[in-house]
Amino acid sequence: MQARDLMTDNPACCRSDSSIRDAARLMVEHDCGEIPVLDQSGAPVGVITDRDVCCRLVAQGIDCVNSKVGDFMTTPAIVVRKTDSAEDCRMVMEENKIRRVPVVDSGGLCVGIIAQADLAKKTDSYMVSHFVKEVSTPTPNSEQYGGM
Repeated sequence: MQARDLMTDNPACCRSDSSIRDAARLMVEHDCGEIPVLDQSGAPVGVITDRDVCCRLVAQGIDCVNSKVGDFMTTPAIVVRKTDSAEDCRMVMEENKIRRVPVVDSGGLCVGIIAQADLAKKTDSYMVSHFVKEVSTPTPNSEQYGGM
């Protein structure tokens, strides 16, 4: 099984100059917690997550209406290729402690996204339990969210 078999095609995406509010609306409209942030060519440069919005803006009292995605997104974009194996995708997500990962084609353009739920639905229970355990282990990087 490859990333193309796991991914959700054509995910909602935004640009770095999009407003945080617009990105949050996309998350609501598409029932997702992460929006890939693309450059002019369609290549991921970062992601904006529900956690970024909550911890980097709301908890800090920053105006969400006038703030831009590029100022608060998580960078660099960690990605997998659509031809990567399911195991490779899981390892990338575990190593980076991420629950979602954009999928790119051979030209580096965003063509999909894999979420923890995709692994749960389409892979074996051992892979899922190992993944959840590894991704859920706390990291010493909590300062990136203002000490939260």
